[in-house]
Amino acid sequence: MNPLTERDIRASFVNCSKGEAKRLHLPRDFDELPWDDLDFLGWRDPAAPERAYLVAEHEERLVGLSLRATAAAAAARGFTTRSMCSLCLTTRTGGGVALMAARRTGEEGRQGNSVGQYMCTDLACSLFVRGRKETASPHSLDETLTLEEKIARTRANLHTLLAKVTR
Repeated sequence: MNPLTERDIRASFVNCSKGEAKRLHLPRDFDELPWDDLDFLGWRDPAAPERAYLVAEHEERLVGLSLRATAAAAAARGFTTRSMCSLCLTTRTGGGVALMAARRTGEEGRQGNSVGQYMCTDLACSLFVRGRKETASPHSLDETLTLEEKIARTRANLHTLLAKVTR
């Protein structure tokens, strides 16, 4: 992913108001992000941990999603169970995966409809896939896919999510 500016990020959001996008907090380490290793920019809001954000290139434009981490769903699943992120297919333990909900765009979003997906709580899928960040799970999947195939799968899953929210 190419480095993004704060202005580009704030202008990219499609499922929240301009005011909400203007008020969101960027990642604390924004200036040190490993842009070459990111398929998307994802972070939790340091001022409001139930909020998360995801920004990615989709259909030749930058698309930002405002997400809500559903704490009740994570608690119901149990923090000691093993969970899998639906984007990167990384197996995580200890609450490393949470249900994230994104309000749909357009009329469906105005009616309160959303899309939910289990994702890495820190939204660091790109770094887990590339081995730049290690999971705490002793039960990782033993895959035969190449790194390029894992990256392509993560990007395909990401684009499926973006299409569901923006259709």
